[in-house]
Amino acid sequence: MILVIPGPSVRRSAFDFAKGHIMDQKKLTISALRNAVESRDSAALQSYYDDNAELTIIDSINTPSKPRTIRGKQDIGVFLDDVCSRDMTHKIDTGIVNGKMLAYVERCRYHDGTRVVSSNTAELGPRGIVRQTVVQAWDC
Repeated sequence: MILVIPGPSVRRSAFDFAKGHIMDQKKLTISALRNAVESRDSAALQSYYDDNAELTIIDSINTPSKPRTIRGKQDIGVFLDDVCSRDMTHKIDTGIVNGKMLAYVERCRYHDGTRVVSSNTAELGPRGIVRQTVVQAWDC
């Protein structure tokens, strides 16, 4: 498992112009994301998104040629509220936050035993996640 948690020497806020790093790395860490995901904390998850974020979901229903795209923090929030309200568990397996990028694998299990695995990649901007792609597979 890879955890990227900045040490005490990382005290930058929104921008490090010299390196092009964006977003406060203390705020969005794999540890913080893991806590929000595994506790089904929709409000915490929503706080990681930019107001104009775009979330694209690809699966057997939302195929690569016709993916489901949710635009804007408010609509993404409605989606996250729905997912977090379901009777299921969520677990972050591995992940990394590296400058302008976030990537992680999430495993979920519904109460009836149905399992879902998703691979997530995201582009980070000054105010959070700007663009995220989720590719997920479900038990049949």
